[in-house]
Amino acid sequence: MAKLGRKEKLDALWAQMTGEKGGPPLGQRIGAFPRLVKETFAGRYDGKGRLAAIIGGLLYIISPIDLVPEAALLVFGLADDAVVAVVVARLILTETERFLIWERSRTGSLGARYARR
Repeated sequence: MAKLGRKEKLDALWAQMTGEKGGPPLGQRIGAFPRLVKETFAGRYDGKGRLAAIIGGLLYIISPIDLVPEAALLVFGLADDAVVAVVVARLILTETERFLIWERSRTGSLGARYARR
């Protein structure tokens, strides 16, 4: 597999954010997140465990208590936060896409924007 250059990486990131790669664009994912939380807490959507993982990861990132403290280990101390941030970002991307698909199959109206692209 060939390594991607900087331009190719940026192009791939842009395609993912705008939804050109088949998934919903970033703006639509962000707009879906409050609905995802609401539907999960109402018990209509089955994302409790995944939502708990997202919230737990976000709390870990903003918490002053770390497994690897930044003050003691400098760059290595930031690495654990970076890893958690990447995992949380991936969880959010996959869960919002899953939610939009669920929402479209359930209502047919809110997810229609996603299907229209």
